[in-house]
Amino acid sequence: MKAMILAAGLGTRMRPLTDHMPKPLLSVGGKPLIVWHLEKLKQCGFTDIVINIAWLGGMIPEALGDGEQFGLSIRYSDERDETALETGGGIFKALPLLGDEPFLVVNGDIWCDYEFSSVSPIALQDLAHLVLVDNPAHNLKGDFRLDSASRVHSEGEGKLTFSGLSYLHPALFEGIKKGAQPLAPILRRAMYSGQVSGEYHTGEWQDIGTPERLSQLDSELLQRTN
Repeated sequence: MKAMILAAGLGTRMRPLTDHMPKPLLSVGGKPLIVWHLEKLKQCGFTDIVINIAWLGGMIPEALGDGEQFGLSIRYSDERDETALETGGGIFKALPLLGDEPFLVVNGDIWCDYEFSSVSPIALQDLAHLVLVDNPAHNLKGDFRLDSASRVHSEGEGKLTFSGLSYLHPALFEGIKKGAQPLAPILRRAMYSGQVSGEYHTGEWQDIGTPERLSQLDSELLQRTN
């Protein structure tokens, strides 16, 4: 099973740190944030990784290469000549590199202790499987509702936050046109037809979207290693 790390964002909320460096290369706990993801993916049995790049994107292949140093094979979906594709459009562009089987998607700006599975939970039935977490202070209304049968819905009370971790089937993107596409409407379309499952992750999870959150995580990780 392949995995895709989303690393093409402008990092606007992380400025000025991202004025001269793409967000995934910002250091936390002594190493770039994206390297933590790569090491975790390797540990969980993944070997083939796709990374999309855009803003200052040339710096990411320069730092990571073809993945050999991590025991991985890394390929890049280059969006530098495109108008910002957003998450859905970026994944759609990368589909030729991801193949015909379900794949894991990891947001490049999160931190979590979720154990990635190299065996897709949607291999047999659904178009998507989402990992949901408790709502952080910056998203108290949540995103999606998880019912007792592990089905995900876009409406209803008790919504949780989409963690940025998902298992997606290429068929989820059937009928999608090339260009900018948010992921949420694509997921909602699949939810309406009952083809999205999910799970509730109660462990550690953080959205590292601002300099303050990056600094806080950096301090926490350094304390753990000292």
